[in-house]
Order: sequence, then C-alpha cells, then structure tokens
Amino acid sequence: MAPWLAILLLWYAVRASGLVNPALVPAPHAVLAKFAELAQGRLAMDVWMSTQRVFVGVFLGVLLAVPVGFAIGWYRGVRSFVDPLINFFRALPPIALIPLVIVYFGIGEVAKMVILFYASFFAGVIVMVEGIGQISPIYVRVARTLGASDAEIFTKVIVPLTVPHILTAVRVALGVAWATLVASELIAAQQGLGALIQNASSFFQLDIIYVGIVCIGFIALAMDLALRAATRRLVAWQDRIA
Repeated sequence: MAPWLAILLLWYAVRASGLVNPALVPAPHAVLAKFAELAQGRLAMDVWMSTQRVFVGVFLGVLLAVPVGFAIGWYRGVRSFVDPLINFFRALPPIALIPLVIVYFGIGEVAKMVILFYASFFAGVIVMVEGIGQISPIYVRVARTLGASDAEIFTKVIVPLTVPHILTAVRVALGVAWATLVASELIAAQQGLGALIQNASSFFQLDIIYVGIVCIGFIALAMDLALRAATRRLVAWQDRIA
C-alpha cells in the first residue's frame, strides 16, 4: 500500500501547495465521491464495454501475432523479407489511422476493434520475434541427438520454450491496448471509459476524467496481475532470477 499512500499524499500536497490552481486538481476524496456517484449509473456499463473491446482486440491480435511472430523469428529468410514492413507499421500510431478506419469500417464496434487489434498485433509480433530469437539452438541439437523427430522437437521443445514469450506478448499487448483505448473510442463511442473521458473533457468535468483514468489504470493492473499469476503457474519450470 505504500506507493498508493505516497501518491495520495503527493496529490494532496500538490493541491494544497498553491503551485497549481485547486480548481484544476480535484481532491482524491472528490474523485472518490464522483466514482461512487457514477457507479450508481453508467460506470459499470462503461467498464464492461471498454473491457470487452480490449479483450476481443487483444485476443484477435495475439492470436495472429503468435504464428506470424514465430515465422519471422524462426525463419531467417522470412525475417529478412518482413522485418522492414513490421517496423514500418509498428511505428505508426493507431490514432493516425482513425480517419482511414472510419472510411473503411464505418463508426461501429468493428472500427474500434480494428484499432485495438492493430495495436495489439504489432506489439505481440515484436515480443514474439525477440523471444524466438533468444531460444538457444542447443535444445534442438540435443533433441536431434536423442533421436527426436521434427514433430517431437516442435511439440516438446519449441512450444514449451515459446510459452513464456506468448504470455509476455499477451501482457505487452494488453498494456498497449489499454493505452490505445481512448483513441479507439474516439470513433463515435457512446459508452466506454474512453467515451466517458472524452465527454467529460467537453464540459471540463475534471473529476470524471480522473475517474476514467483511475478505472483504466486499475483494470489494466488487475489484468496484468492475473497474467503474472498465470505465468508463474504455466512456466514454473523456467529458471528466474526473481
């Protein structure tokens, strides 16, 4: 709890210092009161819609990123051919693609999923490529020496070694997707935490903006903690420093 208490103390200190206009920094207790008020109304649906969009976008993005990243990382010829394209599109911010997404996919849920899919896919591909590149070929050589077939090498050596990288790709993709959420919900969203923040900004409702930001942070933190717990169980065989 120490870091959270430190943030609260710093928050109150900044508000009381006079360095910033108190009207521009709502107090933590005011934000908590606004959270309780919104929780009686639209907040639950906003949280559900945003979480659903992020989950679907990350699921589809990582589902495609894993085989693509594996192929790029494992086959040198594929990597040489595709690497410039991957780095080109990875550098494009999703928010810059919103006008094109609206033209091609409209303003419905599909458009929002496309933005989140785009962000998750390229984040997942980069992690997979780097992870596959770090797999030592000694494991494959030892398996061949022991008489393992290509199918056995893939299922009993390669797949277990890639599981940690797949889980890391999911974690990174989740973080990128939540960071991209507000941009995706710029596309005519009526519900969602990003829409909540955008609507509040139009009316200078800073306490509601803080509520939306805090909700996004805590939901992303909860998902990350769940993934870390799953990682510890699924890759308990892996040697770790800490």
